[in-house]
Amino acid sequence: MENCDVEDDVVETPELPLEIIVYILSFLDASDRKEASLVSRRWYSASQDARFQKNNTFCFPASASALELIRGLGRRSRCSLIITQLDGLSMSRTLLQEVGLCLGPNLESLALPGSSITEASLLALLPHLTSLRRLDLGGLDSLFMSGAFLSREEHRQQVRSALSGLEELGLSDLRYLSDLTFSRLTGCTPRLRRISLAGCHIAFEFDPYRGCPVGAVEDSSAMLSLRNLRRFLTEQKSTLVALDLSRTSITPESLRTIAQVKDLVLEELFLHDCKELTDYSVEILVKHQPSIQRLDMSACTSLTNRSVLAIARGLTLTHLCLSRDWRITESGLAELLSVSSLKSLDLSVCLHISGTEIVKGLTGSSTRPQLETLILKSCTYIRDLAVFSLTQLLGDTLRELDLTSCIDVTDLSVRSIATFLRRLVVLRLGWCKEVTDWGLLGMEETTTCDRDQQTGDKGLSFTRTFGNMGFFKPPCLPFEERPKVVTQNDLEQFKQQAEVSLLALNRLQELDLSACLKLTDSSITQVVRYPDLRQLSLSMLPEITDASLASVARHCRSLTSLSVSHCPGVTDRGVEQAVPYLHRLQHLNLSSCNITDRSLLCLVQHCRRLRTLDISRCKNISATTVHLLQSQLPILENVHYKLTDPHFL
Repeated sequence: MENCDVEDDVVETPELPLEIIVYILSFLDASDRKEASLVSRRWYSASQDARFQKNNTFCFPASASALELIRGLGRRSRCSLIITQLDGLSMSRTLLQEVGLCLGPNLESLALPGSSITEASLLALLPHLTSLRRLDLGGLDSLFMSGAFLSREEHRQQVRSALSGLEELGLSDLRYLSDLTFSRLTGCTPRLRRISLAGCHIAFEFDPYRGCPVGAVEDSSAMLSLRNLRRFLTEQKSTLVALDLSRTSITPESLRTIAQVKDLVLEELFLHDCKELTDYSVEILVKHQPSIQRLDMSACTSLTNRSVLAIARGLTLTHLCLSRDWRITESGLAELLSVSSLKSLDLSVCLHISGTEIVKGLTGSSTRPQLETLILKSCTYIRDLAVFSLTQLLGDTLRELDLTSCIDVTDLSVRSIATFLRRLVVLRLGWCKEVTDWGLLGMEETTTCDRDQQTGDKGLSFTRTFGNMGFFKPPCLPFEERPKVVTQNDLEQFKQQAEVSLLALNRLQELDLSACLKLTDSSITQVVRYPDLRQLSLSMLPEITDASLASVARHCRSLTSLSVSHCPGVTDRGVEQAVPYLHRLQHLNLSSCNITDRSLLCLVQHCRRLRTLDISRCKNISATTVHLLQSQLPILENVHYKLTDPHFL
């Protein structure tokens, strides 16, 4: 009777409505939703709601096991694929057939990098992809080498009917793209909005035998010509908004020809590493294409401040990249920073930038730009004063800040970042060698230790021979200096004022502290505690130990990428303590750490999602254990094990 009474008192918990579960999942990011979908079949069904399937891309190599994955994806209403390592063998052909049969009308995006497929395989697939919006054929020279791709009218009709709604086409790094194949392919895609021709062999120069540009008379069967490119832009001017000509030999006159295409209105233009371009090119571009919002002219090494002024006065930009344009100086940046629409600015490796004019532009403008991204990597003239001013001016908007290799940035900059940039999501301070524990802890240095006291040198010693008078004592080198010790009293003081430490940046998802040589366990264990952190680099920190690795793992359980390479204090003990908390880890770098086979066995047990692993120069790891790791982790793509076991072949 007592058992019956107990059973009568048991009340089943009612299931949540599917709409409520979908609402709960809407607050989670993709990785957390994936974990939640494993709770039950009902939660899995909620995770497949259409609002969560918009930007899901599945990337996998061609293999027999991928067939089952493709069949499973057939239940989704929409899907995007990146398939690598396809070839002309029967297994690859079968894989593409399954994509067409199972995913055909639901596939939105398809990319085939690192593949070598036949024309017949692709032509058999494309007619099934009636909803395709993005197609990337970059690097597929095997398709275009013969020049016969889409040469038959019936094939063009089939492809045209399927790809009439295609919006993005990637044709980058094609050595054998010719006028004929380009015209055939783009004739099947009449509504393109974006096209990439980065790295293609395009004939912008003149034909010396005809006295005119290559292709000016007839279509070339060997190369894509400027004439044919201009014809394409004219035909699709009503829809095309983005063009990528990076890493091509485009000349100033060729850019002028493209910019002057009648009624062409570009919004995005990418000209990375186009070394022939000059200031005159930019001025003509700005004059004829004033609607450009996103412009990449990085590594165009002939550009000077004239280009900066032309861009500032003629364009209403949101994103601008001038990385590695080393002739650009401070002049003109103040006017550029008065462009109120600017959201992203990349000035990395612009060696003459000190930040003074950037601050002047931000303070002098009545409509201050809402900068969200600021990249100042390797701007070696950046000082604390500039960083302090920038953090105050951009505190409400900045989400990403890169100060990598700004070698004169010190703890003052770190404290100003922690104080004013509370919305920061990405912070990179790699190779800022003057940053210490005190900066991360948000404290003034309270202990002063003379280097001679730390090394045990008690001063000059005089003998009868005067052999050690100190006249030839070598100077103190930066890499010989030991970090100032943080005491327990200092840590107690830190706990009382943690709001001014780097711990205050509780929205961080990416943090790079690599090669900040003065950092130790004292700051890493106390500050690196970010529940949403996805990527972390602590490489080349010689003073950190297993304590830092274990602490990071306990407090940053969302990590997908972790690098602790060249940290001699990291051993098997630290790995064993850390990996049970890192179930989401996909990329791990342990090169030059003091680890053995024990660490790899722990990875096999706990890190089932690992995709790349670097254990180079870990000399106590055996080939047998590496092979076991590869066999036990099926999604592991790359293992770097150079200079490990000498018996590796």
